[in-house]
Amino acid sequence: MSPGFIHMEVIERRFKSKGAAVITYLVLALLCSWTLGPIYWVVVTSFKEDKEIYGSEATLLPWEFTWKNYRTILFQKPFPNFFYNSLRIALVTTSASILLGTLGAYAFIYLHFPGRQMLARSMIVTYLIPPVLLAFPLFALFNKLDLIDNVYGLMLAHLTFTVPFCTWMLMSYFKTVPKELHEAALVDGCTHLGTLFRIIFPLSGPAIAVVTLFSFTLSWNEFLYAILFTQNKWSQTITSGLSSLMVEDIFFWGQMMAGSVLASLPTVLIYFLFQRLMIKGLVVGAVKA
Repeated sequence: MSPGFIHMEVIERRFKSKGAAVITYLVLALLCSWTLGPIYWVVVTSFKEDKEIYGSEATLLPWEFTWKNYRTILFQKPFPNFFYNSLRIALVTTSASILLGTLGAYAFIYLHFPGRQMLARSMIVTYLIPPVLLAFPLFALFNKLDLIDNVYGLMLAHLTFTVPFCTWMLMSYFKTVPKELHEAALVDGCTHLGTLFRIIFPLSGPAIAVVTLFSFTLSWNEFLYAILFTQNKWSQTITSGLSSLMVEDIFFWGQMMAGSVLASLPTVLIYFLFQRLMIKGLVVGAVKA
């Protein structure tokens, strides 16, 4: 084989590798633009004057930077109450989901009772049921229990999808914990609850962190039950409260975008601070298996 032919083959390989790299970067740039574009528009719009938002004068950048939308949403609208309702509902729902999910997962994995496998499978089936199918039965039930326009009703409604999720996720992780530890604790005199909270629970820290983050996010972002079960500003959450900023066919986009930015801060902050723990929890089961 001649040196010239070898040289051309090397050039062709380099050209193909560079071409593949260019295509890869273009695809990644397109995906990033598709994902980050709406986020950019929400943030930028929250700092714009009304004249830069509507009509032909809409701009890509806020030429007249203003905090007016944030001042309005915080001091002239019931947004702080929406935020408080969402926060306490998400915290209570997450705490109850972790407790009930941990107890349920332990029972399904380590206890033996009739119908255990059927009940375990029913948990994932329950989670897969679309919330809209449960909305109207729950509304009728909560109406009789006087839980409409009540944050406690929303807490109970959120548990219908967070508890099955937490239970199923923790079941998958508990299977990776050596059963010898569980049996040794029982032999040493621990009760089942003692074994759970002294042995299994501490070893499941990454998994607990994952289900906590996901459960909080699911409850915080939930919209369907919030819009159906709450009508007044004292019980509404952020997701339903922001939609109430519309007056007939008038959309106050600046205020709504400012509220959206503030509403996204808790989840963004949580994922930013605990991203390593979350990634570890997602993969630790596969590593142990």
